[in-house]
Amino acid sequence: MNNLAQRDQQIIWHPYTQMQTAPPPLPIVRGEGALLYDEAGTAYIDAVSSWWVNLHGHCHPHITQRITEQLNRLDHVIFAGFTHEPAVVLAENILQILPTSQAKVFYSDNGSTAVEVALKMAMQYWQIRGQARTKIIAFRDSYHGDTFGAMSVSSRSAFTQPFEKYLFEVLFVDVPVTGREEESINQLKALIQEHDVAAFIFEPLVLGTAGMVMYAPEILDKLMQVCREKQILLIADEVMTGFGRTGRNFACEYLTGQPDMVCLSKGLTGGVMALGVTTCSQNIYDTFLGTEPHQTFFHGHSYTANPIACTAGIASYELLVQPETQAHLQRITTQHQQFIERLRKNPAVKNIRQTGTILALEFNTGPTSYFNQIRDRLYNFALVHQVLLRPLGNIIYILPPYCISDAQLATVYEVIEKMSTLVTDNLHESS
Repeated sequence: MNNLAQRDQQIIWHPYTQMQTAPPPLPIVRGEGALLYDEAGTAYIDAVSSWWVNLHGHCHPHITQRITEQLNRLDHVIFAGFTHEPAVVLAENILQILPTSQAKVFYSDNGSTAVEVALKMAMQYWQIRGQARTKIIAFRDSYHGDTFGAMSVSSRSAFTQPFEKYLFEVLFVDVPVTGREEESINQLKALIQEHDVAAFIFEPLVLGTAGMVMYAPEILDKLMQVCREKQILLIADEVMTGFGRTGRNFACEYLTGQPDMVCLSKGLTGGVMALGVTTCSQNIYDTFLGTEPHQTFFHGHSYTANPIACTAGIASYELLVQPETQAHLQRITTQHQQFIERLRKNPAVKNIRQTGTILALEFNTGPTSYFNQIRDRLYNFALVHQVLLRPLGNIIYILPPYCISDAQLATVYEVIEKMSTLVTDNLHESS
């Protein structure tokens, strides 16, 4: 019988993959903690949490036990007109740690749909109120998902180009990185002056797909205040930054102001099940209340609030709030900071940045680009050294499960330092 990779290549189409030129996929048969094991038993350190979703490690016994118990109790039930304990408990838990502005929880399936829900809420909110506010503002280099609404509020790029004419018009402002703060604020003010704006959607503090681009909470507070003065709704996309990634439970905890809506997914279930959440303020919820059918929020999914996924979310929450996990966040943050000091004198490295457990660095290989030719070499180099890193072009980032050990982190750091030699060799070949 053909091995798993060969069987896969006969029938499967993978995401973000040019199937004509891509090497065979790496078959993974088991996961434990921060490690993934292939068919031959080789262990790989999952330094990117399998696309940023895994919080507590693979196959965490607490989560798997809770899921197993739920499977024997209730697998699924329609969520229109029905409810169940896992959905209620998870909503109660999430609201306990979110900003106090959040009052209601709406379930969906993933990060993209969580964003779609927020956008639709914002648009219908103003329609119900009889105000012609139709424009959305977003950051120019943002990424909010791959469905059409989420693509519309994301950066226009090679990823969205085939669908350009189908996307609705969005107003973009520059990300307020160091040195561009006032320019971003002035752009926002100008757009608000010229257009009827419904909402401002943003990735708080860290733009993930843009290359882990980071900016200060004080500037985001100023942007939010500008919007508040015009009653523009604020949507915080915490799909990536939520549940401890920035060193606090949510990036919004660094802010003085609070959002009207928050989008969550990825770490919501500890990386075990697909689930999305959009939370909103009491004001937004109350606007949809009435006796007229047109005030109903017409959105839903077949697997809305799936009990098994909600149970995984409850178990992940229980682990997140434990002192041990919170100590891991600080430990990883400290380890990153120490590694940064080692990198500062490395000529192959530039523009190092870090927020909490997220560390990113840019290799000095010409213009920053997702399609930088060194990307595949860096990716394969890391796999050969049994570390899963997924470079964003010439940008390497670490976003590990919180259970990763100091020794495993040291291995990841060592591989990245070895990569700098690869980068130096590449520069010599190009010269």
